[in-house]
Amino acid sequence: MAGIDRSDLAHFLRQRRAAMAPPASPARPRSSRRRVAGLRRQEVADLTGISVEYYTRLEQGRAPRPSREILTALAHGFALTGPERAHLFRLGGESPPDLPAPESVVRPGLMRMLRGLDETMPVTVHDGRLDLLARNEPAAELLPPSDVTVRFGRNLAYQAFTTTALTGLLGDGADQFLRVTASELRTALSRYPHDDYLRALLAELTTSSPTFRDYWERGEVIAWRSATKRLRHPTHGRVTYDIELLQDPERDHWVMLYTPRDAPDGPPDDVRCEDCSP
Repeated sequence: MAGIDRSDLAHFLRQRRAAMAPPASPARPRSSRRRVAGLRRQEVADLTGISVEYYTRLEQGRAPRPSREILTALAHGFALTGPERAHLFRLGGESPPDLPAPESVVRPGLMRMLRGLDETMPVTVHDGRLDLLARNEPAAELLPPSDVTVRFGRNLAYQAFTTTALTGLLGDGADQFLRVTASELRTALSRYPHDDYLRALLAELTTSSPTFRDYWERGEVIAWRSATKRLRHPTHGRVTYDIELLQDPERDHWVMLYTPRDAPDGPPDDVRCEDCSP
Protein backbone atom coordinates (compact mmCIF):
# COMPACT_ATOMS: atom_id res chain seq x y z
CA MET A 1 0.00 0.00 0.00
CA ALA A 2 2.19 2.81 -1.27
CA GLY A 3 1.91 6.06 0.62
CA ILE A 4 0.11 4.65 3.68
CA ASP A 5 1.18 2.78 6.80
CA ARG A 6 -0.15 -0.78 6.53
CA SER A 7 0.46 -1.45 10.23
CA ASP A 8 -1.65 1.50 11.44
CA LEU A 9 -4.64 0.45 9.33
CA ALA A 10 -4.23 -3.20 10.40
CA HIS A 11 -4.03 -2.22 14.08
CA PHE A 12 -7.16 -0.05 13.83
CA LEU A 13 -9.15 -2.86 12.18
CA ARG A 14 -8.09 -5.36 14.83
CA GLN A 15 -9.12 -2.94 17.57
CA ARG A 16 -12.52 -2.27 16.02
CA ARG A 17 -13.19 -6.00 15.51
CA ALA A 18 -12.29 -6.76 19.12
CA ALA A 19 -14.60 -4.00 20.36
CA MET A 20 -17.65 -5.29 18.47
CA ALA A 21 -20.23 -7.33 20.39
CA PRO A 22 -20.56 -10.83 18.95
CA PRO A 23 -23.93 -11.60 17.36
CA ALA A 24 -26.53 -13.35 19.49
CA SER A 25 -27.22 -16.93 18.48
CA PRO A 26 -30.09 -18.84 20.08
CA ALA A 27 -28.56 -22.09 18.82
CA ARG A 28 -25.33 -21.56 20.75
CA PRO A 29 -25.35 -23.22 24.20
CA ARG A 30 -24.84 -20.88 27.14
CA SER A 31 -21.78 -22.82 28.18
CA SER A 32 -20.01 -22.33 24.82
CA ARG A 33 -17.05 -19.97 24.91
CA ARG A 34 -15.55 -17.87 22.11
CA ARG A 35 -11.79 -17.93 21.79
CA VAL A 36 -11.59 -14.34 20.46
CA ALA A 37 -12.91 -11.04 21.81
CA GLY A 38 -15.49 -9.30 19.68
CA LEU A 39 -16.20 -10.59 16.19
CA ARG A 40 -14.54 -13.35 14.25
CA ARG A 41 -13.05 -12.41 10.88
CA GLN A 42 -15.71 -14.40 9.11
CA GLU A 43 -18.38 -12.39 10.92
CA VAL A 44 -16.73 -9.13 9.78
CA ALA A 45 -16.70 -10.50 6.23
CA ASP A 46 -20.40 -11.31 6.50
CA LEU A 47 -21.19 -7.80 7.80
CA THR A 48 -19.18 -5.98 5.15
CA GLY A 49 -19.51 -8.17 2.07
CA ILE A 50 -15.70 -8.43 1.88
CA SER A 51 -14.10 -11.82 1.45
CA VAL A 52 -12.60 -13.22 4.62
CA GLU A 53 -9.30 -13.80 2.81
CA TYR A 54 -8.97 -10.13 1.80
CA TYR A 55 -10.06 -8.89 5.23
CA THR A 56 -7.49 -11.16 6.87
CA ARG A 57 -4.75 -9.66 4.69
CA LEU A 58 -5.92 -6.16 5.66
CA GLU A 59 -5.57 -7.03 9.35
CA GLN A 60 -2.14 -8.49 8.69
CA GLY A 61 -0.96 -5.46 6.71
CA ARG A 62 -0.46 -7.52 3.54
CA ALA A 63 -3.42 -6.42 1.37
CA PRO A 64 -3.36 -4.02 -1.59
CA ARG A 65 -4.49 -0.50 -0.89
CA PRO A 66 -8.25 -0.63 -0.13
CA SER A 67 -10.66 1.19 -2.42
CA ARG A 68 -13.17 3.77 -1.19
CA GLU A 69 -15.87 1.10 -1.62
CA ILE A 70 -14.00 -1.26 0.71
CA LEU A 71 -13.46 1.48 3.28
CA THR A 72 -17.14 2.46 3.09
CA ALA A 73 -18.16 -1.17 3.65
CA LEU A 74 -15.83 -1.43 6.66
CA ALA A 75 -17.14 1.82 8.15
CA HIS A 76 -20.72 0.60 7.76
CA GLY A 77 -19.99 -2.88 9.10
CA PHE A 78 -18.20 -1.54 12.19
CA ALA A 79 -20.89 1.17 12.69
CA LEU A 80 -18.19 3.83 12.94
CA THR A 81 -18.93 7.34 14.12
CA GLY A 82 -18.16 10.30 11.86
CA PRO A 83 -14.68 10.92 13.34
CA GLU A 84 -13.90 7.18 13.33
CA ARG A 85 -14.96 6.91 9.68
CA ALA A 86 -12.78 9.86 8.73
CA HIS A 87 -9.84 8.28 10.59
CA LEU A 88 -10.34 4.98 8.76
CA PHE A 89 -10.34 6.68 5.37
CA ARG A 90 -7.15 8.60 6.17
CA LEU A 91 -5.46 5.38 7.32
CA GLY A 92 -6.52 3.83 4.01
CA GLY A 93 -4.94 6.67 2.04
CA GLU A 94 -8.22 8.32 1.04
CA SER A 95 -9.80 11.67 1.86
CA PRO A 96 -12.70 11.31 4.34
CA PRO A 97 -16.17 11.18 2.75
CA ASP A 98 -18.33 14.29 2.80
CA LEU A 99 -21.41 14.48 4.96
CA PRO A 100 -24.61 13.55 3.10
CA ALA A 101 -26.17 16.73 4.54
CA PRO A 102 -25.48 19.22 7.34
CA GLU A 103 -26.85 18.36 10.77
CA SER A 104 -30.03 20.22 11.68
CA VAL A 105 -29.39 20.42 15.44
CA VAL A 106 -26.74 22.62 17.08
CA ARG A 107 -24.61 20.95 19.74
CA PRO A 108 -25.82 21.75 23.30
CA GLY A 109 -22.37 22.98 24.29
CA LEU A 110 -22.37 25.45 21.40
CA MET A 111 -25.80 26.70 22.41
CA ARG A 112 -24.49 27.29 25.94
CA MET A 113 -21.58 29.24 24.47
CA LEU A 114 -23.99 31.47 22.55
CA ARG A 115 -25.91 32.29 25.71
CA GLY A 116 -22.68 32.82 27.62
CA LEU A 117 -21.62 35.49 25.12
CA ASP A 118 -24.85 37.50 25.46
CA GLU A 119 -23.00 40.22 27.34
CA THR A 120 -19.98 40.19 25.02
CA MET A 121 -20.84 39.94 21.33
CA PRO A 122 -23.40 38.86 18.74
CA VAL A 123 -23.01 35.24 17.59
CA THR A 124 -24.86 33.31 14.88
CA VAL A 125 -24.73 29.68 13.71
CA HIS A 126 -25.45 28.71 10.10
CA ASP A 127 -25.30 25.27 8.52
CA GLY A 128 -23.55 24.28 5.31
CA ARG A 129 -26.68 25.18 3.32
CA LEU A 130 -26.44 28.78 4.66
CA ASP A 131 -29.53 28.33 6.82
CA LEU A 132 -29.61 30.17 10.16
CA LEU A 133 -29.82 27.62 12.99
CA ALA A 134 -29.29 29.77 16.08
CA ARG A 135 -28.27 33.21 17.31
CA ASN A 136 -27.91 34.82 20.68
CA GLU A 137 -29.79 37.88 21.93
CA PRO A 138 -27.28 40.53 20.72
CA ALA A 139 -27.38 38.99 17.22
CA ALA A 140 -31.16 39.03 17.26
CA GLU A 141 -31.06 42.74 18.13
CA LEU A 142 -28.44 43.56 15.50
CA LEU A 143 -29.65 41.53 12.52
CA PRO A 144 -33.04 41.48 10.78
CA PRO A 145 -35.44 38.64 11.67
CA SER A 146 -35.91 35.65 9.40
CA ASP A 147 -39.24 35.12 7.70
CA VAL A 148 -39.97 31.57 8.83
CA THR A 149 -43.28 31.54 6.93
CA VAL A 150 -41.50 30.95 3.60
CA ARG A 151 -39.43 27.90 2.67
CA PHE A 152 -36.06 29.65 2.38
CA GLY A 153 -36.72 32.35 4.97
CA ARG A 154 -33.82 31.29 7.20
CA ASN A 155 -31.35 31.10 4.32
CA LEU A 156 -28.65 33.77 4.10
CA ALA A 157 -28.50 33.70 0.29
CA TYR A 158 -32.26 34.00 0.00
CA GLN A 159 -32.31 36.97 2.38
CA ALA A 160 -29.40 38.61 0.58
CA PHE A 161 -30.96 38.50 -2.88
CA THR A 162 -34.69 38.81 -2.21
CA THR A 163 -34.78 41.51 0.49
CA THR A 164 -32.85 44.66 1.35
CA ALA A 165 -32.73 43.89 5.07
CA LEU A 166 -29.08 42.82 5.08
CA THR A 167 -27.73 44.85 2.17
CA GLY A 168 -29.35 47.97 3.64
CA LEU A 169 -27.28 47.55 6.80
CA LEU A 170 -24.03 47.35 4.82
CA GLY A 171 -24.45 50.33 2.50
CA ASP A 172 -21.46 50.46 0.15
CA GLY A 173 -20.27 47.13 1.54
CA ALA A 174 -23.26 45.33 0.07
CA ASP A 175 -21.42 44.47 -3.16
CA GLN A 176 -18.72 42.51 -1.33
CA PHE A 177 -21.36 40.81 0.79
CA LEU A 178 -23.34 39.69 -2.27
CA ARG A 179 -20.18 38.41 -3.98
CA VAL A 180 -19.29 36.31 -0.94
CA THR A 181 -22.84 35.04 -0.49
CA ALA A 182 -23.15 33.86 -4.10
CA SER A 183 -19.75 32.21 -3.76
CA GLU A 184 -20.73 30.44 -0.52
CA LEU A 185 -23.86 29.10 -2.22
CA ARG A 186 -21.68 27.79 -5.06
CA THR A 187 -19.44 26.05 -2.52
CA ALA A 188 -22.46 24.55 -0.75
CA LEU A 189 -23.74 23.13 -4.04
CA SER A 190 -20.35 21.64 -4.84
CA ARG A 191 -20.32 19.96 -1.41
CA TYR A 192 -23.91 18.70 -1.69
CA PRO A 193 -24.53 18.50 -5.45
CA HIS A 194 -27.67 16.35 -5.16
CA ASP A 195 -29.28 18.22 -2.27
CA ASP A 196 -32.91 18.94 -3.20
CA TYR A 197 -33.13 21.97 -0.92
CA LEU A 198 -30.08 23.69 -2.40
CA ARG A 199 -31.09 22.88 -5.96
CA ALA A 200 -34.55 24.32 -5.33
CA LEU A 201 -33.00 27.43 -3.74
CA LEU A 202 -30.76 27.94 -6.77
CA ALA A 203 -33.76 27.60 -9.10
CA GLU A 204 -35.80 30.05 -7.02
CA LEU A 205 -33.07 32.70 -6.93
CA THR A 206 -32.26 32.27 -10.61
CA THR A 207 -35.91 32.80 -11.50
CA SER A 208 -36.78 35.59 -9.09
CA SER A 209 -33.62 37.71 -8.75
CA PRO A 210 -31.82 39.40 -11.68
CA THR A 211 -29.25 40.59 -9.14
CA PHE A 212 -28.53 37.02 -8.13
CA ARG A 213 -28.14 35.96 -11.76
CA ASP A 214 -25.58 38.71 -12.28
CA TYR A 215 -23.46 37.64 -9.30
CA TRP A 216 -23.90 33.94 -10.00
CA GLU A 217 -22.72 34.23 -13.59
CA ARG A 218 -19.41 35.68 -12.40
CA GLY A 219 -18.50 32.18 -11.20
CA GLU A 220 -16.50 33.46 -8.23
CA VAL A 221 -15.21 31.16 -5.49
CA ILE A 222 -14.22 33.22 -2.46
CA ALA A 223 -12.71 31.94 0.80
CA TRP A 224 -14.30 34.17 3.44
CA ARG A 225 -13.22 33.62 7.04
CA SER A 226 -12.33 37.06 8.45
CA ALA A 227 -13.74 40.51 7.73
CA THR A 228 -14.49 43.90 9.18
CA LYS A 229 -18.09 45.05 8.77
CA ARG A 230 -19.29 48.59 9.24
CA LEU A 231 -23.03 48.76 9.63
CA ARG A 232 -25.51 51.59 9.56
CA HIS A 233 -28.07 50.28 12.04
CA PRO A 234 -31.47 51.94 12.49
CA THR A 235 -31.20 51.66 16.31
CA HIS A 236 -27.49 51.42 17.14
CA GLY A 237 -26.29 53.89 14.53
CA ARG A 238 -22.95 53.29 12.85
CA VAL A 239 -21.24 50.28 14.41
CA THR A 240 -18.16 48.30 13.45
CA TYR A 241 -17.49 44.60 14.01
CA ASP A 242 -14.56 42.30 13.36
CA ILE A 243 -16.00 39.05 12.03
CA GLU A 244 -14.51 35.59 12.48
CA LEU A 245 -16.07 32.49 10.91
CA LEU A 246 -15.33 29.14 12.57
CA GLN A 247 -16.44 25.68 11.43
CA ASP A 248 -17.68 22.59 13.24
CA PRO A 249 -16.75 20.11 10.46
CA GLU A 250 -18.48 17.11 12.03
CA ARG A 251 -21.88 18.80 11.61
CA ASP A 252 -20.95 21.33 8.93
CA HIS A 253 -22.02 24.22 11.13
CA TRP A 254 -20.48 27.69 10.87
CA VAL A 255 -20.15 29.99 13.88
CA MET A 256 -19.95 33.71 13.14
CA LEU A 257 -18.49 35.84 15.93
CA TYR A 258 -19.07 39.61 15.85
CA THR A 259 -16.38 41.31 17.96
CA PRO A 260 -17.43 44.96 18.46
CA ARG A 261 -15.03 47.84 17.96
CA ASP A 262 -15.34 51.04 20.00
CA ALA A 263 -15.48 53.24 16.91
CA PRO A 264 -15.31 52.86 13.13
CA ASP A 265 -11.89 53.39 11.55
CA GLY A 266 -12.65 54.19 7.94
CA PRO A 267 -15.52 55.00 5.62
CA PRO A 268 -18.72 54.26 7.57
CA ASP A 269 -20.55 52.11 5.01
CA ASP A 270 -18.22 49.40 3.76
CA VAL A 271 -17.06 45.89 4.48
CA ARG A 272 -13.44 44.83 4.19
CA CYS A 273 -12.83 41.14 3.63
CA GLU A 274 -9.40 40.23 5.00
CA ASP A 275 -9.30 36.65 3.73
CA CYS A 276 -11.02 36.77 0.35
CA SER A 277 -9.80 35.85 -3.09
CA PRO A 278 -10.61 38.70 -5.48
